[in-house]
Amino acid sequence: MKTEVLLPKVFNFSFTYNSNNISLKTGDLVEIPFGKKKEIGVIWKNKDTKLKENIKIKNISKKFFSYSLDQKLVNFVEWFSAYNMVPLGLALKMVLGNKDNLMKKVNENYQRINKEEKNYKLNKEQKKAFEYLDLVNNKFDVSVLQGTTGSGKTLVYFERIKKIINRGKQALVLLPEIFLTNEFKSRFEDFFGFEPAIWHSKITPKNKRIIWKGIIENKIKLVVGARSALLLPFKNLGIIIVDEEHDTSYKQDEGVIYNARDMAISRASFEKIPIHLISSIPSLETYNNVQNKKYRYVKILKRYKDYPLPKTKIVNLNINKIKDKFISDETINHVNEFLKKKEQVLFFINRRGYAPFLICNKCGFKQICPNCSMYLTFHKTKNKAICHHCSLEKKIKNKCKKEGECDFIMYGPGVEKIFDEVKKIFPNNNVEIFSSDYIKKKNHTKLLFENIKNNNIDILIGTQMISKGFNFPKLNCVVVVDADFSGRGYDLRSTEKNIQLYHQLGGRAGRFSSESLIIYQTLAPKDLTLNELIKNKSEELLKNELIIRKKNHLPPFVRLIAIIISSNQHDLSIKGAKEIKIQLKKIDNIEVMGPVDSPFLKIKKKFRSRLLLRFKSSVLVQKKIMKLLNSLKISSKIKLTVDVDPVNFS
Repeated sequence: MKTEVLLPKVFNFSFTYNSNNISLKTGDLVEIPFGKKKEIGVIWKNKDTKLKENIKIKNISKKFFSYSLDQKLVNFVEWFSAYNMVPLGLALKMVLGNKDNLMKKVNENYQRINKEEKNYKLNKEQKKAFEYLDLVNNKFDVSVLQGTTGSGKTLVYFERIKKIINRGKQALVLLPEIFLTNEFKSRFEDFFGFEPAIWHSKITPKNKRIIWKGIIENKIKLVVGARSALLLPFKNLGIIIVDEEHDTSYKQDEGVIYNARDMAISRASFEKIPIHLISSIPSLETYNNVQNKKYRYVKILKRYKDYPLPKTKIVNLNINKIKDKFISDETINHVNEFLKKKEQVLFFINRRGYAPFLICNKCGFKQICPNCSMYLTFHKTKNKAICHHCSLEKKIKNKCKKEGECDFIMYGPGVEKIFDEVKKIFPNNNVEIFSSDYIKKKNHTKLLFENIKNNNIDILIGTQMISKGFNFPKLNCVVVVDADFSGRGYDLRSTEKNIQLYHQLGGRAGRFSSESLIIYQTLAPKDLTLNELIKNKSEELLKNELIIRKKNHLPPFVRLIAIIISSNQHDLSIKGAKEIKIQLKKIDNIEVMGPVDSPFLKIKKKFRSRLLLRFKSSVLVQKKIMKLLNSLKISSKIKLTVDVDPVNFS
């Protein structure tokens, strides 16, 4: 009997093999000869296949009797591939991972290390939220748990997870960033009394094999992970939690491009299970679905143990003139008040490195990446200018067009510059940087958290990553160094991001204090977003943003698909984009905009042109677009990248 086998490779089709008298069903994992190698594949269609005559069909080598993908997962993978316009084989690869998961024997089982369980009691608001979420269990349901930062949302969904796994089912918790897993792991252990299985790109291949095996054999009941955990082969999944659902880090923008939050909702639909979206300020898409009664919704208004939200202060930099520095005297006075009380302070600046711009004072030469259309950022620790897109590192010496070497002036502050300034202002205090450049080493991250919690650090200098999910008991003052810059980017979500960012930052302060403060340094003290947030009117801002989006025919009221055409030559990317546009316009019910140069024209030596397709939310056009793109005779000198539901437009 002939059967179809899908390989976890860049194929959008299956291959035909003889079953070799092995009893097979859809989802079974098999070993097959492929070329000169043995490969792992999955039975995708267990039915006779018509083939041309005289084609030799190879036999399936063996079946992995212990392993089979659930039919619901198979269906989801097919849908995932079609929706995101990625080859079916690549979607399958995300499920199977490295073939060593099956080829190499794993003698070890995942060890659930039991610890002392701490006793947590839910307050009235938390109990009410839990009971509301617990109304739906054995069917598909999307519910949103919104709670102000420090309200104890995590404890609520911990109770939900405990109830689910006590029924013998599996649970998945998605987090937006890898570095959040360690903080989460500690809180989880305190509540449940055992370690969760942690899944992300940085865990060792051996641990991946052990955890993958434990999941498909239904021995691991709870997984905490980043985006990639979504496609793990759960056998009895009972609930999905998406924490910080608004975070744009859920969008994978390289390789297989997809939005893990949206795909999590779809997987829950295929699994026929509930999913909870957790946020302090929901994404606009989620908020719109709440308003339209598509998602159930519950809100926690008060902080845990009724601690008040921080007070706010706008420091007008037009009045508080600051020359050759970035922190005003008024801000310094406020900070000193908290330091005197042995309380921690956070200075927030969403720029890595020391200075984002280097310009010669004599000839005007700018340090621009030769591979990418953007400025190099100076990193003082390395004494080099670095590109944050292609990672090129360059010494800052340069022959001046006028005479000698360039005399570079460093414009704008990064975390390193603010660190230097803070050290000068507060010489008797312990100051540390919290940035991706500084917490790459696991032990360093762990030590930093311990020092913060033990109050061995007085002042933190942090980038956006510090706004996400961390609980610092003694942090009671937050200073936004440059409120005019934070959260901006080349996308339509700038306002939405600012609302979420400012709210999250404010939530880092005063979780266990009756006196806390967030300071916004700004040149635009009358900025609408900032002032409405200070008045705690974030919901009004979201409603207004929805009105603007609807008026301008933007998501969530329409759908977008971006097509990026890249080439080593700028004229070829433009020419290719124009030719593709002509063909795309043949498809009904879509508007084709562009082509235009990307805001970052060149990245990694590739010039980039963009087309943007707009269509009604109710229309699914991916199959038509994919069929058309596959039929085009595209020059080998250009590359196409398709981004369904784009978040970033750079």
